[in-house]
Amino acid sequence: MPPQAVAEALDATSPSTRLRIPIDSEADVTIAADQGRRLAQSLDFSTADITVISTAILEVARNVLRYAHRGDLLLHAIQKRGRVGLAVVAQDKGPGIADVDQALRDGKGLGLASARRLMDEFRVRTGVGRGTTVTMRKWTRRRQTRKNIATREVR
Repeated sequence: MPPQAVAEALDATSPSTRLRIPIDSEADVTIAADQGRRLAQSLDFSTADITVISTAILEVARNVLRYAHRGDLLLHAIQKRGRVGLAVVAQDKGPGIADVDQALRDGKGLGLASARRLMDEFRVRTGVGRGTTVTMRKWTRRRQTRKNIATREVR
């Protein structure tokens, strides 16, 4: 993708147009994965990375539905030191996770363990009775070519 096209795709996904997908049904889980795939394509991720991102979104969105019955999934373009990426945040007000380490082991909480392996950055914030927030990031291999690209700068 030419540098101008990358810049235009990033402009189209500025923080003011972040995607929020309510997760209330299995159909919403599918919609979230499709929207993540579209955003990743617009950011010029490789075909393999697009599949990885979509799979990670499916895993965390299914967990929201399974354990909290409802929540939200947020998608937005990000950039850091010239790198472009995609941030995914799954939030719910469910029961929380009593033992995050156990939930991240294969066999227990397979969705979280899979998502963690697939993404470049992964964080879980949870409290029993207070819900869970999972934040994931995937970075493209490309560098941003324009300084004023409308993405959210991350630390």
